[in-house]
Amino acid sequence: QVQLAESGGGLVQPGGSLRLSCAASGSIFTIVAMGWYRQAPGKQRELVATINSGHGTNYADSVKGRFTISRDRAANTVSLQMNSLKPEDTAVYYCNGRLYTDPQSWNDYWGQGTQVTVSS
Repeated sequence: QVQLAESGGGLVQPGGSLRLSCAASGSIFTIVAMGWYRQAPGKQRELVATINSGHGTNYADSVKGRFTISRDRAANTVSLQMNSLKPEDTAVYYCNGRLYTDPQSWNDYWGQGTQVTVSS
């Protein structure tokens, strides 16, 4: 069993900052990549940012220059620093981990989601 536990969501005013964190635990052999996705009401889940085992990163165009993803490989954690937040960033944010539970078996795992609301 693998668990991803998120923290750090909340309500913030436009222009403000929030930091999301996610910790992976359980039967983990190795983590290929971790990332953040979000889903706004009435919309499909979309990629926000990912970081791979070599610390290579990928960002959605809408968050480039405002969000920064980072990872602690030893602690199996990933964080998302979100600055200059906009109302359109309001969504449920989900942590994702692509990982192997043994040398042959990999899968995508998801956290339960954390709400981020940007509003004055």
